[in-house]
Amino acid sequence: MQVRGKGDEMKKQLTVITAAVVIVAFIVAFLIYNGYIWFNNPSIKEFPVRGIDLSNHQGAINWEALKGETLKFVYIKATEGNDYKDKYFNDNWVNAKKVGLKRGAYHFYTFGSSGLDQASNFINTVPNDRGDLPPVIDVEFGGNSKSVPEKEPFQKELKVFIQQITDAYKQEPILYVTYEAYEKYIQGDFKEYKIWIRDIFKYPKLQGKRVWVIWQYNNRGRVDGITGFVDLNVFRGSEKDFESLILDK
Repeated sequence: MQVRGKGDEMKKQLTVITAAVVIVAFIVAFLIYNGYIWFNNPSIKEFPVRGIDLSNHQGAINWEALKGETLKFVYIKATEGNDYKDKYFNDNWVNAKKVGLKRGAYHFYTFGSSGLDQASNFINTVPNDRGDLPPVIDVEFGGNSKSVPEKEPFQKELKVFIQQITDAYKQEPILYVTYEAYEKYIQGDFKEYKIWIRDIFKYPKLQGKRVWVIWQYNNRGRVDGITGFVDLNVFRGSEKDFESLILDK
């Protein structure tokens, strides 16, 4: 007859503890992935102006249901690169205004096309309407070409894009960036342009103590009218500050 020793008991306890840790980790990961746990939750008192950004990934929007949310603005993907146009842009653009949201359009800037060609794509797609938010240029590595350009040629093309957009809309664009893109291409330059930063884990801080104006704090938000996840954003400042972004209100 074998007698179970202390070593066997310890192994059993360790197995149970390990299994429990794995189960808890799985549950937490599931809740995070499905948008039930947020790392950030900016206070409404500090950030009263809130908005979302949309693309074809959100599909068709129930704008009447979305109207009931406490949102002030929406940024809508219009274009990408030199030839892509988001298939939902026109509907989203029209309906956002119908339900009273301040709207703006954004362009996903790709590494493989010239700034001039990309600007033409955006200008040919986005109406030049008074009362809208400034155009946004999305600069990031995720979803972009694997061939990453050096800083100087990238900046040269981006400046061409910016000049074309500024001339067309009489508004200086906002630069949406991740930390990686900011530190490689934007930091120390483009100082006259406002920054929209993505940080879904903590309160954002940019190197060089540069001040951001919009913070994307969650990429797995949920709002009425949208099936699935949506990016959540806050504006840094008061409603009066926010209104100052809009040209010819």
